[in-house]
Amino acid sequence: MLDLGIVIVNYNVRDLLRECLASVLESRGDFTFEVCVVDNGSGDGSAEMVACDFPQVRLIQAENQGYAAGNNLGLRAFGFRDKREAESSEDQGEAEALPRYLLLLNPDTVLPPSALADMLAFMEEHPRAGVAGPRLVREDGSLDYACRRSFPTPEVAFYRFSGLSRLFPRSRRFGRYNVTYLSPDVTTEVDSVVGAFMLIRSEVLTQIGLLDERYFMYAEDLDFCYRAKQHGWQVWYNADVVVLHYKGESSRQRSSFATLQFYRTMRLFHDKHYKEQTFFLVNWMIYAAVALMGGWALLRDRMRPAGQRGVASAVPVSGGKRSK
Repeated sequence: MLDLGIVIVNYNVRDLLRECLASVLESRGDFTFEVCVVDNGSGDGSAEMVACDFPQVRLIQAENQGYAAGNNLGLRAFGFRDKREAESSEDQGEAEALPRYLLLLNPDTVLPPSALADMLAFMEEHPRAGVAGPRLVREDGSLDYACRRSFPTPEVAFYRFSGLSRLFPRSRRFGRYNVTYLSPDVTTEVDSVVGAFMLIRSEVLTQIGLLDERYFMYAEDLDFCYRAKQHGWQVWYNADVVVLHYKGESSRQRSSFATLQFYRTMRLFHDKHYKEQTFFLVNWMIYAAVALMGGWALLRDRMRPAGQRGVASAVPVSGGKRSK
C-alpha cells in the first residue's frame, strides 16, 4: 500500500512549481509516495516543464474548473471517489489500493527534506487526527496566519469584520479567527488548516467525500475541515514542521476575479453551514457586510499598481491563496 499520495494543482506558476517539486522529491524518510500534478490550463509551459523535468510525476492536463475541481481530479487519480460515486461502485477491492494519506499541496510551497516524514509521524501519533497542517511561513519568516484558523461563524466573522480581531489579537474571544492568541510555536487542535498544505487521512476522504466544487477558489479547505469535524475527526496545526509558502502568486494574475471569488465563497460557506440556524436579520447583515467589503476590496485593488494587486489585501477567509 502506498503511504502518501500528493496532489498539486498548478496555474501559471511554472518556476514555483519546479522548485516545489524538487523539494518534494528530495524528501527523506521511510515511506512511499507518489506525486500527481493537475495543471489547470496554464499557458506558461508548466505542463511541458513537468513532463520534461519530472517524468516520475503523474501529470493531468485539465480545463480550469477551479481549485477544488482540480484537486478532485488528483484525488480520483489516486482512487478516491465522492460519496455517491463510492456507493455506486462495485469494485470492493478499490479501497485496499488507496494511499494511507493524501496531501493537498500548493505549488508555491517549498518543503524541507524531513517535512513529509515528520507530518506522517505526527498523524500516526494522533490517531483521531483526520487532517493536519504544518507551520507555514512567508519569505520574511513571518507566520502565514491562514495555516491555523477557526470557522467563520457569525460571531467570529463579526469580530473579523469589525476590526476587533486586529485591535485585540491576544484575546481568546476576539483573536479566534487566526488563533492569534496562541504563539506560533504551540502545536494545537484547530478548526481548520489551509489547503496550501493539508494532510488528510484516507479514512476521512472515504467517509465525507471529495472537496465541494462549488468553491471555485477559497474556503474549500474550511468546508472540508468542517465536514471532517462533523464526523468526529480532529484537525491539528503542527508547529514543529515549518514549510515556506510564497502565497498568492496565481491569484494575483487575475486579481479582480480572485477578489470576487473570495467574497462569493464567504457567502457560500455561511449559507451552507450557518444560514438555517441564524436569525434572518443577522443573515441580511452578513450579506450586506460581505457585499460592502467585497465592493471596497475591488475598488482598493483597482487603485493599486498592477504589480501589487491581488487578494492578499482582502480580509482572509482562506488565506489569500491560490493556484487555481
